[in-house]
Amino acid sequence: MSVNDDHAARRGPARERGLVVVTAAERPDLWVDAEPTFHTVWPEYNQHGDVAGQYFGALIPRFSPLQFLVYDEAQRRPVARGRTIPFAWDRSLADLPAGIDALGLRAVASTDPPTALSALAAEVVADRRGEGLSRLVIQTMALVAADAGLAPLVAPVRPSWKDRYPLVPIDRYAAWRRADGWPFDPWMRVHARLGGVVLRAEPHSMHITAPVHDWEAWTGTTFPPEGESLFPACLAPLRVHDGRGEYWEPNVWMRHDVPASAP
Repeated sequence: MSVNDDHAARRGPARERGLVVVTAAERPDLWVDAEPTFHTVWPEYNQHGDVAGQYFGALIPRFSPLQFLVYDEAQRRPVARGRTIPFAWDRSLADLPAGIDALGLRAVASTDPPTALSALAAEVVADRRGEGLSRLVIQTMALVAADAGLAPLVAPVRPSWKDRYPLVPIDRYAAWRRADGWPFDPWMRVHARLGGVVLRAEPHSMHITAPVHDWEAWTGTTFPPEGESLFPACLAPLRVHDGRGEYWEPNVWMRHDVPASAP
């Protein structure tokens, strides 16, 4: 069965590559079936945010039209996924939520009409990375925002090379540039080449606290009883105290203009 539809047909960036885009509202069956495909995209510890379940768990069915799969019909499988959430924002830095947790909690709790769209996750299956699909996901998010009348699109970007420099403060890291002027970080660079601009570095974006034995199971690392430690794929140190580990994942807020909605 084809997954194509009128909405997907006018999501040009995907169609140009022989792919189609379907939302969770259009094909809830595909969305459910695809879940295991994307579970391993993230480090295991990232699956255990203190409050992340409250907003990621609210995406379906409440915000189903804003969640989408990029589907390869020739291979009969999803190859990328975009998850987003609408929120009320007056477009000022003062009103910008303090990271992904604050964003998500505002989005699910606010009774104000949403005015903007935020990316939550741009995910590409492991064997299709390096093909520009992450760029396609961002472009599609902007088109989804246009369809919904939400602007701008913002993203709490998780820098892809920050784990190489976990002791460098996120504001300093976010300011690094290559000799050609583009951001040093590859994922930030993808956003920048699509017109994304940095709004603010966010040191306290996603909070994850758990007993040390859970952290050791998630990371394959043995931690000392007290103090700060690093572990594989961390973007910042883990602080261990009294048998518990506390971690704040940093992000970088970036903003994209949204194209005019297709007729």
